[in-house]
Amino acid sequence: MKRRSGIRIMGGLLKLLAPLLHVMLLCITLGTLGYLCAIFINILAAHLLLGVTGESPWRLSFGGAAAVMILIAVARAGLRYAEQTCGHYIAFKLLAVIRDRVFGALRRLAPARLEGKGRGDLIAVITGDIELLEVFYAHTIAPVCIAIIVSLIMTLLIGSFHPLLGVLAAGCYVLVGVAVPLITAKMGRAYGMEARAKLGGLNNVFLESLRGIREVLQFGQGQKKEEEIREKTEKLNEVQGGIRRHEGAASAWSGALVMLLPLVMLGLVIRLQVGFSAAVMTTVMLAASFGPALALANLSAAMDSTLAAGERVLSLLEEEPETPDVVNGEKPDFAGAEVKNLSFSYDEEEVLHDLSAVFRPGEIVAVTGRSGSGKSTLLKLLMRFWRAPENTVKLSGLDVGRIDTLHLRTLESYMTQDTDLFNVSIRDNIRIGKQDATDEEVEEAARKASIHDFILTLPRGYDTKTGELGETLSGGERQRIGLARAFLHGAPLLLLDEPTSNLDSLNEGVILKALREEAQASGRTVVLVSHRASTLGVANRAYAIESGRLS
Repeated sequence: MKRRSGIRIMGGLLKLLAPLLHVMLLCITLGTLGYLCAIFINILAAHLLLGVTGESPWRLSFGGAAAVMILIAVARAGLRYAEQTCGHYIAFKLLAVIRDRVFGALRRLAPARLEGKGRGDLIAVITGDIELLEVFYAHTIAPVCIAIIVSLIMTLLIGSFHPLLGVLAAGCYVLVGVAVPLITAKMGRAYGMEARAKLGGLNNVFLESLRGIREVLQFGQGQKKEEEIREKTEKLNEVQGGIRRHEGAASAWSGALVMLLPLVMLGLVIRLQVGFSAAVMTTVMLAASFGPALALANLSAAMDSTLAAGERVLSLLEEEPETPDVVNGEKPDFAGAEVKNLSFSYDEEEVLHDLSAVFRPGEIVAVTGRSGSGKSTLLKLLMRFWRAPENTVKLSGLDVGRIDTLHLRTLESYMTQDTDLFNVSIRDNIRIGKQDATDEEVEEAARKASIHDFILTLPRGYDTKTGELGETLSGGERQRIGLARAFLHGAPLLLLDEPTSNLDSLNEGVILKALREEAQASGRTVVLVSHRASTLGVANRAYAIESGRLS
């Protein structure tokens, strides 16, 4: 993951704020006025006390001062409520925008850039990390600006009694609001990044355990998984304990300074001999105006996890896809596919070497080979999931990199042996292949995939929900629904990776017969990856791949 400074993270997050800048300015204005109201309640109280001795520097009657105190107390409540409303409006609006951008980034990055990423860690980014950004948008931007504005106003006001007192006040605000957070930030930032990473790892273990709960129970792995979860939880707790210690240290230092610095102000006032009333007013002004700076000091601890979350979200948004979408590219009719002198590597590991093959319209072409020989990689390159060297993978005589991405998806259907189903009806799961398909078209595709009769035996037929990840269906049933999708999609190039691996011989025979009839009737090209000799028997031609080479 790309590491960057806290300033750069905040800069990246601020760019997302532009559409709501006017609301943020209103929030800052309301917050500034609210803090000034709170400060002046204390200042007016000091004025009333000095008025008893006749030494107040202001000419304001007791009744007038009391009335103003009541007025600004009421105003303070209203201003605070309005400020918080604006801040949370901004936060929740932007969180929705960020979620939309993150989902868009995941779509662009899939599937190549998401291979190897922990699903639990991605879920932590989508949920927890984005939620943490509320701290930045609702409780960071406005407080920082408010602290700067209020501190400047109070510096000028205190400085009106004596310039050196203004300089001291400015130094006090910087010490509490800037120096303490910066001194403690380095330790907290490291803890924050580690905590987010460990939370993602814990999510991964939970997801794996839930998805494989049957295997965990069957093979007596419950205690092992429990120990693994406990170990990761304890490590996460240790890191979070470090964050809490940082929060405590920052709070203790800032609290001590808030108690000490007014005494320093009082000492300087006495040294400058500016009078009793000035001593009281400037000391009260300083003591009463630490609120915004103290909010920054306390915020720095909470920002540890927030900045870590911001870095993870920004890194995901900025990650470049392996194969960017081609917009306004070529849109040819399908006239066959071929690979020519194709070599391909994952990082340093070569998977395919100098491979050449032709897939003509109307043919069923089998691709065989041992696991790891590169068969599935060949199909992914035909789909342009990964970037192949230029002019080594072609459709209709064109390099796949020149073909419009949306058009390419209409030319190809891709099915793997691990079919992913959504927790909707069987009808809707099949209809993913063609969103505007009629019920008759869905059922026809199901017949070709030898799943129609089974669906009719279910209590709700095609309206039966498949459960999360298709958990209510067997592997063979999920596979046939996936094949029905591919048939319904109607693409002229059908790429099938072990499409009958979970089927019995009877259903396999029905499906292979349907494939042969479909290829003959529609001129559809079928590239069939399989280990089964019975499956390969339907092919017109076959290629055997051995260690990335044709044999």
